Amino acid sequence: MPDIIQLLPDAVANQIAAGEVVQRPASAVKELMENAIDAGATSIQLVVKDAGKTLIQVSDNGKGMSDTDARMSFERHATSKIKKIDDLFTVMTKGFRGEALSSIAAVAQVELRTKQKGAALGTAIVIEGSKIKSQQPEACSEGSTFMVKNLFFNVPARRYFLKSDSIELKHIIDEFQRIVLTHPEIEFALHHNGAEIYSLPKTNYRQRIVHLFGSRYNERLVPVEEHTDIVQVNGFIGKPDSAKKTRGEQFFFVNQRFIRNSYLHHAVMTAFQDLIPQGVFPFYVIFLEIDPAQIDINIHPTKTEIKFQDERSVYAILHAAVRRAIGKFSLSPSLDFEQETAIYNGPVRTNQEVRVPQVKVNPEYNPFESKPQRENPINAWFKEREATHDWKNVLEIKNHIPASADLIQTQLDWNQDDPDVQPYQLHRKYILFQNNAGLAVVDQQRAHQRVLFEKYLRQIHQGKGLSQQLLFEEMVELQPADMALLQSHREELMVLGFQFGQTNGSQIAVSGVPADAVTANVQHVMESFVELLKNEASTSAYPPHEQVAWAMARAFGIKHGQMLTVPEMKELIKNLYQCDMPFVINQQRNTIYNISLIQLEQHFRS
Repeated sequence: MPDIIQLLPDAVANQIAAGEVVQRPASAVKELMENAIDAGATSIQLVVKDAGKTLIQVSDNGKGMSDTDARMSFERHATSKIKKIDDLFTVMTKGFRGEALSSIAAVAQVELRTKQKGAALGTAIVIEGSKIKSQQPEACSEGSTFMVKNLFFNVPARRYFLKSDSIELKHIIDEFQRIVLTHPEIEFALHHNGAEIYSLPKTNYRQRIVHLFGSRYNERLVPVEEHTDIVQVNGFIGKPDSAKKTRGEQFFFVNQRFIRNSYLHHAVMTAFQDLIPQGVFPFYVIFLEIDPAQIDINIHPTKTEIKFQDERSVYAILHAAVRRAIGKFSLSPSLDFEQETAIYNGPVRTNQEVRVPQVKVNPEYNPFESKPQRENPINAWFKEREATHDWKNVLEIKNHIPASADLIQTQLDWNQDDPDVQPYQLHRKYILFQNNAGLAVVDQQRAHQRVLFEKYLRQIHQGKGLSQQLLFEEMVELQPADMALLQSHREELMVLGFQFGQTNGSQIAVSGVPADAVTANVQHVMESFVELLKNEASTSAYPPHEQVAWAMARAFGIKHGQMLTVPEMKELIKNLYQCDMPFVINQQRNTIYNISLIQLEQHFRS
């Protein structure tokens, strides 16, 4: 029987390895920028076209490479960072595996121009699919310039599964931010399709954060600092009131290397316990300096996972450092024992006669005497229970979604003009009303979101929505990643009533807003909408136009705690029952809980 095991050709092996290292254009950006930092560059320029699908160019003023090094750099496992296995325990450079350039060259057309300092000429190399097409001397500037063209040109399946330009650009911006945060001493610039997104000068850590995320972050930052023999902790956390519902602004760096670590993230989250609501995430940029011998960074080709020798101690120190920063800058609520705590705050009257309280009793009152009821008994009963504040154990409300068309029709059969069928608002959160089946409890926030969602979805499909022109254009400042996300949904937003003018870097002119947002602050509306849109994009599998409709509905819908009049409640219930799917909203969350008369009777029999 002939032998069947054979050695794979280098080109095939490189393409297989590239699947782990180069997953999307942002992966190539990360590897090339990290190589530029390892080369000692003080200025790094990143240029991308079509979100990196057409071109990724990284230029630096580092030490450059010789002719031989330039050619060897594209070989698998060729590196200048380590020479023996023990070097893994002392490595402080970004790269060390020697896989990045060979993986990129296996799935793209790569051009390299590099020159060492003091050399008369540099070297130009052209590689396509791991095959060197040419290498020749060339006059070029000191340092290196990598141009990665037509990424995945020879792997059509991988190129087909890339996302839209806006999503891929967001990933590139995310990688760019993670790299530039650790090196404020280096100048960075990012250009996309000829437009400048970032131009970052040499500065300190705090100003680098402000330059990246906007001037409003300057007042939100709280420094964190803790020095121990095990680990040194430095960085910044955001104030609790600046926490957001979406992830993405949480950064951990170990020895200037970005990492993901859910255990350390938990240390920060527990430090913010009771300061932020459930489901929101604080901003933080935290740098950990630790002995390289105490960690293992050779876990994954992307090098974003690290194993700590003493992870529990690092957790405890990090948690204590964040708590100390919160307490030091008085971010947590405190009790002021010098403050007047008297309940009565009215004027104090002196020389007034003090009288003993009198208790009046009606001797003719008969508790067993029956009197005619003047209002609907269910409404009266609810009012009585609310007055006693004894709601916890009154009802066991069970989730019930109608299972038959007859039952649905029965529930919809209610007359809003009937004086005996009056809606009642409970704790400014729920709307209660009786129907033929018994009692219906409507969540006012979810119900209005359902109504608005279908309204905005119809507007998107029909291509028209009500818009209110602003008297003066307002410039809204957003982060570049948020701006890219906004631009990707620009058409849907314009259909819904937003009107946009010129875009200038991180600013966009807003000249019109939907009729629902006329009285709102435009900057706040856009920031909130982008946050909701990011949350929808990360948690739902719905198409983009539905994500926009859900985000709009959540932004402009009635909130818990909002007082409603009886006509407003009737209108909301009417509009809810006219929806195509009135009983559920996004992710199958119910809008209505129904309690039948049978359930009530069984409850009171027990």
